[in-house]
Amino acid sequence: MDNLRAAPSAIEADGLCVIVDREYLAASLRYFDSQGSFAAILRNALGAPLPEPLRAIRSEAPVNSVPFILVWRSPTESLLLSKDPPAFAQLEGEFAAAADGCMVNQTGGLCVVRVQGRRTDDLLTRLGANSAIPGIGEARTGRFAELQATAVRFAADEVLLIVERVYADHLLEWMAVTAGDF
Repeated sequence: MDNLRAAPSAIEADGLCVIVDREYLAASLRYFDSQGSFAAILRNALGAPLPEPLRAIRSEAPVNSVPFILVWRSPTESLLLSKDPPAFAQLEGEFAAAADGCMVNQTGGLCVVRVQGRRTDDLLTRLGANSAIPGIGEARTGRFAELQATAVRFAADEVLLIVERVYADHLLEWMAVTAGDF
């Protein structure tokens, strides 16, 4: 269920575009050993390992040629993002037999907000701390608009913010007000 109600789903300002990317499916990958059988299933399915601390990976050899994004969250948890429901379901099935980890579908609980443009870092700095803004290939969890969110960057002028869906309206409203100052 998508409970984004009052907040805008797109924000445009000089050098800035913010959109809620509703196509993403999200899952929490929880495991005991980042080198165990759960990690091996992931490597075989996606052609990518679990991400190193504070890193994000866009898989290059994905299931059904659809890229997945892997985001480090803690020593025993990574997030997985995909825009392909059949490939996502296939991966869920492959993980079902793993004894040392699990894939928990979080699609209904997480929201992905795409921030693009030359003013991306300006907006994120105004919403939170510089230390929470990732470099290219990084994932950092920090506070943005008084909320915990995970920021992921693969390009200089684009960041994905992953936030609990219940707080997405608050984040988007804060972004809209802040972008109004640009």
